Amino acid sequence: MYVLTSDLNVEIARMDEFLCRIRTYLDSHARELLPLFDTMAAEAKFARQWLNADLARLSGQPALLEVGGGVFLLSCQLAVEGFDITAIEPTGEGFNEFKRLGDIVLELADIKPTIAPCKAEDFVSDRQFDFAFSLNVMEHINLPEEAIARVSDVLKPGASYHFMCPNYVFPYEPHFNMPTVLTKRLTARVMRRRIQDSSRMEDPGGVWRSLNWITVPKVARFARRDPRLTFDFDRGTMVSMLERALMDEQFASRRPDWMVSGIRIAAGMRLHRLAGLIPATLQPVMDVRLTKKS
Repeated sequence: MYVLTSDLNVEIARMDEFLCRIRTYLDSHARELLPLFDTMAAEAKFARQWLNADLARLSGQPALLEVGGGVFLLSCQLAVEGFDITAIEPTGEGFNEFKRLGDIVLELADIKPTIAPCKAEDFVSDRQFDFAFSLNVMEHINLPEEAIARVSDVLKPGASYHFMCPNYVFPYEPHFNMPTVLTKRLTARVMRRRIQDSSRMEDPGGVWRSLNWITVPKVARFARRDPRLTFDFDRGTMVSMLERALMDEQFASRRPDWMVSGIRIAAGMRLHRLAGLIPATLQPVMDVRLTKKS
């Protein structure tokens, strides 16, 4: 479970003020974006808490790189906190509403991040970054191995790229809340109607095509091929994700009722803590730290 420090409580309160301002604007000018905003606001707050230990270890005015800025809620918050942040965001297929909402967020932000409007696998920079991160982005990148190489290129020696995303070894697809069948192609055949009829997103076909079926073994293989990198998978994050399903109503609403009920029963008996013992390869979520050797 992620525990807020007193400093983080202050930043989350400041973030809440920013989120409230954006929601008020949307309520008057773009109500159709409110469901997406509520989802992204919850994700941004979670991400800020998830990153707190990483950010606390940095000193001075570190340069940060967000791989996949989404609607820029998190990167705008970090810019307000004084971080020098660049956000990569191409806004790919299936994410038109993200572009609209992101434009509004940037318009209302007091301090804006630097935006790199390109794919992660095409990113180049003369700058060197102290830390890079992403949340639920790596599964949408066309060439994840190339993206990791590009991020590694711009990390300072000793700096890390910390990211979290689904692990498709586990037979569950979180965007569509459905089981998977071995491969993406076979799953598309078996679950075709469920994918096409999904009402959880603006363009379900586009979102489906964006998924790259990333897995823990693939990420480990990518890292081993790059002699500059070491890698580590945090198995304990799974426990925090289970607890989040009980504490974060917005997050829980995007999961099947049977799943949340099962987590609640397991948590009541403290059995959910056993999830941290499951090998990273078999967990539904991967929490990865790729570190550039000094």
